Amino acid sequence: MVTSERRSRPQAVLFACGMNAVRSPMAAGLFQQLFGKSIYVGSAGVQKGELDPFAVAVMEEIGIDITRHKPVTFEDVEDLEGLNFDLIVTLSPPAHHKALELTLTHAAEVEYWPTIDPTGVEGSREQRLDAYRSVRDELMTRIRERFGSRTGGGNE
Repeated sequence: MVTSERRSRPQAVLFACGMNAVRSPMAAGLFQQLFGKSIYVGSAGVQKGELDPFAVAVMEEIGIDITRHKPVTFEDVEDLEGLNFDLIVTLSPPAHHKALELTLTHAAEVEYWPTIDPTGVEGSREQRLDAYRSVRDELMTRIRERFGSRTGGGNE
């Protein structure tokens, strides 16, 4: 059993989804906003997509700029910086399977947070934005529930 201190305060977290274009960059941006540099955060996808403009828009609404995010795959992360994460939070089934596969050769805890992919929502621009806002807000709630706040013992 992992101690609650380690569970609540990993040193490096990787958020992962299918294309690293919506959910995982949103989660990483939210996480970084909450924890700054006190906990290292990254994001990756099973495949490489294009950063989604709706994701950018809903993050800008709350003052988080993800425009410089460049989607990467798990392999890209491993090549660029190594998979030195002690926690991988997966947001889609393909990412979860990939992360579990990686734990055969990397010591990392994996948590699965099933998260709706808002790219499939149809309707007006506002209806689509609402779907992205819902994902953003759900991710923020889960991050706060799982990791607490910076003042909870993880100060820089």
